Amino acid sequence: MKTRIITAVICAAIFIPFLVFSDTVAFPIVLAMASVLCVHEMLKCIGEKNPVIRLVAYVIAATLPICARTYGNEQAFFNFTHKIFVLFLFMLFAVAVFSKGKKDITNMAFVFVTVNFITNGYASIVLLRDYQYGEYIYMLVFLCPWMTDIFAYFTGYFFGKHKLIPDVSPKKTIEGAVGGIVFSTLILVLYGYVMTRFVDGLKANYLAFVCVGIVLSIVSQCGDLIFSLIKRKYGVKDYGNLLPGHGGMLDRCDSVIASAPIVLLMFDLSVFFRLFV
Repeated sequence: MKTRIITAVICAAIFIPFLVFSDTVAFPIVLAMASVLCVHEMLKCIGEKNPVIRLVAYVIAATLPICARTYGNEQAFFNFTHKIFVLFLFMLFAVAVFSKGKKDITNMAFVFVTVNFITNGYASIVLLRDYQYGEYIYMLVFLCPWMTDIFAYFTGYFFGKHKLIPDVSPKKTIEGAVGGIVFSTLILVLYGYVMTRFVDGLKANYLAFVCVGIVLSIVSQCGDLIFSLIKRKYGVKDYGNLLPGHGGMLDRCDSVIASAPIVLLMFDLSVFFRLFV
């Protein structure tokens, strides 16, 4: 626990300046670096060693978060990413075809899905930052998953009796999951109140904060479980050892990667989910 806390404090000290200056080019560049690290850890977990596949995956991971800002238009950006991923999928399947049985097509499909999932997660954070009131919204995709993780842990530690999905994550409990949802949602509502109180002209939509908080907390826990399931499939404990006490970058950011596209989708689906008016 002590190691986890020390690592978290150091990471916060490094990352906070980039959050403060999120309107600069440094923000998408840092997210691009995180995206590449996560893709690297995933490919290592899968056991994909082909240098061409790795290089193309790294280029995609580095490019999309930066393009999310430079395109300046969400629809144009996703039109661009659609073409990129069609070409990437074609390349992976072509590698499987011409590998003479050395590359399993199922594994190639899994490489495609995971690279797509990770890079779109980081790109969505940039898109959220550039949304209306985005400078106050994008931090929620970090705040809610991490608060969910913290409070789910402590609620489960003190009150957990019923296992959630032991085949995927033996330590997670139903009580912990509920505690994570409740407390992280309350923190999001408090965040909305603080922003309304101290930022002129900003008014929080508290009902939207509750709805987004609940959905985001559930999605973040599902994201954690999804990446845990992948680790179990490939027989690894952690995706890496970059962050002592936490594992790899992907171990720490799995729930964030899952959450960001869902928040973006909610905003696009209905004005009901707009957090500030």
